Amino acid sequence: MKQSLIIALFLYFPEDKSEYIPAFIWMGIFTVGAVLAWRFVIVISRKEEQKAKQLEEEMIAKKRSNSSKF
Repeated sequence: MKQSLIIALFLYFPEDKSEYIPAFIWMGIFTVGAVLAWRFVIVISRKEEQKAKQLEEEMIAKKRSNSSKF
């Protein structure tokens, strides 16, 4: 009995369904923000990947030039 009372405290279903509108607006704002953050991380990750590939190519070229001297 006590457990069902505690769970019931967190449930609130308003009679006036217009009270859901602000919740949906905030959910939409946070969803858009999450998608934009996700895309931003992907763009930065691709740039870092290109930098790493370029650095790797430079290191390989430097190693080849050093080994050809000996």
